[in-house]
Amino acid sequence: MQKSLFGEAGAGHSSSKSSKHVGVASADPTLSELAQSLSPNIRLGTSSWSFPGWKGLVWDDEYTETTLSRYGLKAYSQNPLFRAVSIDRGFYRALNMAQYAEYASQVSDDFRFVVKAPSAVTDALVRDESGRGMCVNPDFLNAQEAVQTFAIPALEGLRHKLGALVFQISPLPEKWFAHMPKLIDRLHQLLRSLPDLKSIAPDGVVAVEVRDPQWLTKDFVEALRDVRATYCLGLHAKMPRIADQLPILRALWPGPLVCRWNLNPLHGAYGYENARDLYSPFDKMMDPDLQTRATLARVIKGTASGGQNVFVTVSNKAEGCAPLSVVELARSIKRLE
Repeated sequence: MQKSLFGEAGAGHSSSKSSKHVGVASADPTLSELAQSLSPNIRLGTSSWSFPGWKGLVWDDEYTETTLSRYGLKAYSQNPLFRAVSIDRGFYRALNMAQYAEYASQVSDDFRFVVKAPSAVTDALVRDESGRGMCVNPDFLNAQEAVQTFAIPALEGLRHKLGALVFQISPLPEKWFAHMPKLIDRLHQLLRSLPDLKSIAPDGVVAVEVRDPQWLTKDFVEALRDVRATYCLGLHAKMPRIADQLPILRALWPGPLVCRWNLNPLHGAYGYENARDLYSPFDKMMDPDLQTRATLARVIKGTASGGQNVFVTVSNKAEGCAPLSVVELARSIKRLE
């Protein structure tokens, strides 16, 4: 029987349960103490939460993915180390205000959401089910679409529990790199069109994540600074390692940290499916990335010590098991005291 993330082995049956109630794995007091030792400005969490393999780590039993997607968030948020989560499903299909509000109703006032913008406005291409680009997306970086289908529903639904609106810009066709100044200008106009978050979500921040290093220019930084947006530190094999992305954050300092630790560089730029197949069911640490973890811990510590908010979410594909990665990251932050 697998040992719980909170200490004891989770009780339950071998068969997958389908229920409106999702139970929490037994609590480990040492992890509660670890959570309490972190700055209140630091919010750690995972990318989504609907993983049956987290039985005994987060859940008390085995539940279906559908059950966890619908009803697991409340149980997830009771983990003392999980003070944030990334809602990734909206990348594939825009969510409405009621869906966001339902998520918000399941968590405490102190919990914050990191929300990905729909690919309909962040992908330059319209893609088929396999991910292959079919044609140019006419709504790529369309300001009106971004506001109406993403920013307003998320803000009005999540309200003060909104942490970050993340525009993850998908990889561009290579021939588009010659037009980066125009693309940055279009992104700038989109960001300027977004509603002010602070009156409803005091912690709310807009962040831009990219999957092509060609974006990382002086003009890009100036566009973000002009609208008080930030750069989402995207830890992904398509991008430079974390140390090489930090100059962008330094240029935007002071400001909050938004980071999505997505994919272990071992798997290469196109390694999501490879990582998924190797790491599933995401119940153990498979490929610890000690270098990334140590550097990220220092960035988190420095940002929080400067009085800025921190939102960091971790994917199962970073090291094999997101909940365990969060624990080890928290321990790394603690050791810096």
